[in-house]
This record gives sequence, C-alpha cells and structure tokens, in this order.
Amino acid sequence: MNEQIIARHWLAIIAPKAAPAIATSTVLILARIWNANGAEHSLGNAVLMTVLSLGAAAAGACASLGRSGDGVLAGTAFAACGGLALAGVAGYADGLSLPLLLWVLATAVAYGLAARYWRTDRRERVAYERHVSDRREERAHIERVETLRATTQIEVARSGAAYAEQLASALVTRATLPGFDPAALAAAGLPELPSSTAKEH
Repeated sequence: MNEQIIARHWLAIIAPKAAPAIATSTVLILARIWNANGAEHSLGNAVLMTVLSLGAAAAGACASLGRSGDGVLAGTAFAACGGLALAGVAGYADGLSLPLLLWVLATAVAYGLAARYWRTDRRERVAYERHVSDRREERAHIERVETLRATTQIEVARSGAAYAEQLASALVTRATLPGFDPAALAAAGLPELPSSTAKEH
C-alpha cells in the first residue's frame, strides 16, 4: 500500500527522445572529421564504406527472414547499414549540403522507426500500470476484509474474556456471602463452586 514514489530525472525522460538525433549527428561529425583527414574523394574509402554498408544490409535481411527472425538484430543491422552509408557519403563528399541532407533524412527515418517502438512501449507501460492498479485495489480489498475479520475476532475474544471475568467475580462474590453452603447447592443441582476459588477466598 505504501509504495515509494520514484520521480524520474528530466535527463532520463528526454534521453531516449534525443537518442536518434544524437546518433545521426555523431555519425555526421565523425564522417566530416574523417573527410578533413583524407577521406574526401578517396575511392578506396568509398568502396570500403559501400561494402560495409551492403554487408550490414545483408545481415539485416538474413536476420529478418523466417519464423525465427530476430527483429532487434535486424533493426540493429539496418541501422548500422544506414549509419555506414551516411558516414561514407559524408566522408567522400566535398561540400556540406549533401551530408546535411542525408543527415536530415537519416534523422527523420530514425525518429519514424523509434516512434513505433515508443508507442508499443507506452502501450505496454499503460497496460502494466493498469494491471498493477487492479492488483493493488484487489489486495487493498482483501486487506480490509482481513482487518475486519481480525477486529471481529479480537472483539469476540474480548467479550469472552469480559464474560469470564464477570463470571469469576460473581462466583467469588457468591462464595463470600453469609450462609453460603456449597453442599446445599450441589444437592439442589446447582453448579458447585470450584475448590480452588473457595480456597483462594
């Protein structure tokens, strides 16, 4: 019932939303650094990035085939393919217009794919919170019923103890009355006072 409320830090909230832009921006920046260090118009570097990009695309296609296809692995491979293609073009090109255009397209595609997973995650989180809320209400109801039952048992025990105390008090009072004769009561069929109570008083 008294669960701790954990407030998420604002960085933890916005970090997943900024991840696609950070990833594509990092690839663009590294590719432009590579461009400044000799990759501009380098045919060998362009061929290398093309081969790596096609290899990542082929790995993604193989990972997504068949019933045992792994969607996470395929998505990672296709993301690597796009990143390598962006890096290859941004490293080979001499101007900034084409790399920036590809960066915008890659960022838009990344956000489009991420939005689908965010919706699924939000749907699952809402369903989980609803399930937890239902379970919490059910447990609270059971707890209330058990509390009422325990309270009733305690009250019954208290009333029984009070009755026993009053009965003992009545027996003690009866034994102290003048002219009390336990044998006459027993002969009349009335309950006899216990000997322990008679000895005590």
